[in-house]
Amino acid sequence: MCLIFVAWRRHADYPLIVAANRDEYYARPTAPAAFWDDAPALLAGRDLTGGGTWLGVTRGGRFAAITNFRAGMSASADAPTRGRLVSEFLLSTAAPGAYLEALAPRAQAYNGFNLLVGDGRSLNWYSNRGGAPRELGPGIYGISNALLDTPWPKVERGKRAFASLLAGRAIDATAMLELLAGRETAADGELPDTGIGLARERALSPIFVEAGDYGTRSSTVLLVGADGGAELHERTYERGTPVPTTLTYAFRMECDREPVY
Repeated sequence: MCLIFVAWRRHADYPLIVAANRDEYYARPTAPAAFWDDAPALLAGRDLTGGGTWLGVTRGGRFAAITNFRAGMSASADAPTRGRLVSEFLLSTAAPGAYLEALAPRAQAYNGFNLLVGDGRSLNWYSNRGGAPRELGPGIYGISNALLDTPWPKVERGKRAFASLLAGRAIDATAMLELLAGRETAADGELPDTGIGLARERALSPIFVEAGDYGTRSSTVLLVGADGGAELHERTYERGTPVPTTLTYAFRMECDREPVY
């Protein structure tokens, strides 16, 4: 997952709204979003190489998503897969803050990441390239391949468009998926310098990435309602396939406690 927009407790009907793109090499095998056979309460896509996921939610109200951190450093091939952190949290019972505090001492074993975790009571963020775990207050947030709310052009542009879609009472998931399909390239003078060269920075600057053998593989919109209802919309893109595949899951949280959203 390489771009995430989150609205946390900013909408009257939907305490949690997420719009996110996963950028990955097309050759990496992937399963689309589904309730996992080995974890029936967990709804997520699946990385068939590493076994983890990039974004998921559970019937019990847990949510997690991850992005890679890009800083010109080559990734270690021996590092554990970061996607396992998402599924590990989703399958645990730990509070978000407690989970991140326990993760921090072993986090440097992983290549760089940003991790969002929540359980309806709180939403927390942590990067192993950016200091201590942090609980997020109500607000609109954006994460790409740098720290939370780093003002890269696509983060700033996307946050503005995302916020405008939250202005009314009704939430249009299709409009959010279209936001995630934005292909505007940033001007060279606005690009970050993460050590990958200008041409690559330019190719990765749109919200929706198309960069040869690498690009946006899927777009996800997650809506979690104050009434316990949830919707996950996923649009999947495959190289050479002109029409994306869109699927929708609608379900109710089945918490064993009072509703937390």
